[in-house]
Amino acid sequence: MKKNLFTALFSAFLLTALPAFAAIDADEAENFVKKITKEGIEEIIDSDVSQKEKDERFEKLFNEALDLKFIGQFVLGRYWRTASQAQKNEFIEVYRRLNVKTWSKRFDEFKGKNFIFDGTSPSTSANQIFVNSKVPMDQGKPAAVVWRVKQTGDTFKIVDIIIENVSLAMTARNEYTTFISKSPDALNGLISDLKKKLEQQ
Repeated sequence: MKKNLFTALFSAFLLTALPAFAAIDADEAENFVKKITKEGIEEIIDSDVSQKEKDERFEKLFNEALDLKFIGQFVLGRYWRTASQAQKNEFIEVYRRLNVKTWSKRFDEFKGKNFIFDGTSPSTSANQIFVNSKVPMDQGKPAAVVWRVKQTGDTFKIVDIIIENVSLAMTARNEYTTFISKSPDALNGLISDLKKKLEQQ
């Protein structure tokens, strides 16, 4: 009887405690993105250094801030499950290098500007949250930039950036899965195509 009572009490404790542990820390998630954008603007975008130096600084920040394995798995969709480990590793590496080059240059659009943060919004995905921000532009309304952040323990990582309602991760997923479905070399064809684009940067 005592054993059954203990089991019931312990189970009740788990049921009430687990949601608390699973809840993402909204304030810390927003502070994390604020820190990343501050470093990106001050040390990269607004810095008076060569493009090569900017690329190196952006690569370091990119690797620290984003969960590339998580994003890579998402953008490949169902093809991630059938890929070999060698293919996964090769894709993640070329995807990382291409995005570093692309966004190191594109983020120059934010030169001299500051992100204005506007709290967070809940996500239906486990351990994730949206951090809302906007950037004043030279013309027109401020650009809305929403950061999807994932928390694992005490660690926060960005898993998507949504600019003016356009998800970068979803855009890549649509493009890549369509390419793979039409390519005679499937995933290897996509990897080769991304390598060519990287060489052209």
